[in-house]
Amino acid sequence: MKKIAAFLFVAFSLNSFGQSETKFDKIDSLLTYLASNNKFMGSVAIQESDKVVFEKSYGYADVKNQIKADASTRYKIGSITKMFTSVVILQLVEEKKLTLDTKLSKFFPSIKNSENISIENLLEHSSGIYSFTDDADYNEYAKLPKTRAELMKKIKAGNPVFEPGEQSAYSNSNFVLLGWIIEDLTKKTYAQNIETRIVKKSGLTNTGFSTGTKNEAISYHLKGKNWEQAQKEDMSIPGGAGAILSNASDLTKFINGLFAGKLLQPPSLVTMTEIEKGFGKGIFTMPFGERKFYGHTGGIEDFTSSLGFYPKEKFSIALLDNGQGYGMNDIMIGVLSIYYKMPYRFPNLKSVDVAVATLKKYEGTYGDAGFPLKISIKEENGVLICQATGQESFPLNPLSETKFNFDPAGLELVFAENAMTIIQSGQEFKLTKEK
Repeated sequence: MKKIAAFLFVAFSLNSFGQSETKFDKIDSLLTYLASNNKFMGSVAIQESDKVVFEKSYGYADVKNQIKADASTRYKIGSITKMFTSVVILQLVEEKKLTLDTKLSKFFPSIKNSENISIENLLEHSSGIYSFTDDADYNEYAKLPKTRAELMKKIKAGNPVFEPGEQSAYSNSNFVLLGWIIEDLTKKTYAQNIETRIVKKSGLTNTGFSTGTKNEAISYHLKGKNWEQAQKEDMSIPGGAGAILSNASDLTKFINGLFAGKLLQPPSLVTMTEIEKGFGKGIFTMPFGERKFYGHTGGIEDFTSSLGFYPKEKFSIALLDNGQGYGMNDIMIGVLSIYYKMPYRFPNLKSVDVAVATLKKYEGTYGDAGFPLKISIKEENGVLICQATGQESFPLNPLSETKFNFDPAGLELVFAENAMTIIQSGQEFKLTKEK
């Protein structure tokens, strides 16, 4: 499972589209444009109150067999699963089968600090339990099925990151444990609980767990200009942290029903959505301009997902992908900007082929006494990857043999002999290669 932190919707002002199109035509045009340029494969659904007003799929569920995605295609939603787990835990609190103050030691006393870790700490990522998915060997570990005993051994092997309640740090271990607590309290599997407590109550039709059926999407990453299948993660591992599959309209129906009171009593929903140190209980906030959405993001294998709900308008949106060459957050910015009729332009996806040998010439660290950051450039699978000090890395798109861009940030990089010029917002910064 990927660690996906809370993202920020940021509106930015650009040239607008022609006025003859509806906003849904424009959204479709954007996603079609991205898909046709190998920047997106996936599905979107937009729901206003109880009605899905726009839903469409793009690209392939299975590239090798040329199976196109459609409305029934199910995607691995990764950490959006945590919202489902949190709902079931809060239902059990309503049923007085546990409390938010119940200690982890009641269930798993051998975990370090368990006598001081509460159910609330697990839900809010304030337990201090190390996230086993951060292990350097996790990708290899995740290839094969694991028993609860094997996973417990892995979780217990990590040292506490901090004392319970002292701070918050995202940990998949918290929600794997919560999934097991659900099973132990109900004497039913996690899957059975999701089916009876959420799927049936919400009227969902494409939500559940992997069965290997043909309507399950496969995830991909770009290698050069082609989609390459991602390594699969055995679904015995993510459990209550990330094992659910769904489609976009089921997710908007789920979150709309959650806020409509179909799954939790009002006080429990208030408890779930109270934000402490950046986290609610299996949920967080995602601002877009003056609007505050509630929801979650997810990432597993090369699937990424985003689900949000704006209570004031009873508006929900789900965006799922099984292949992207353009950031999920940047796509969501585009979709929401169009929906709310904010000025927006299509990204510049012009690209040329540049030899790997040429890309490798640009590898190194660049800096200047007058520039506050060091910029690292490296070649990976025929793509230049850029990373500034303390920031996430991102791929550069070649416009020529020497000029590259990262359109979401309006950034251009121009390379010369042992030098690089950064062009952004009308400013230029000339850096030299240090090593």
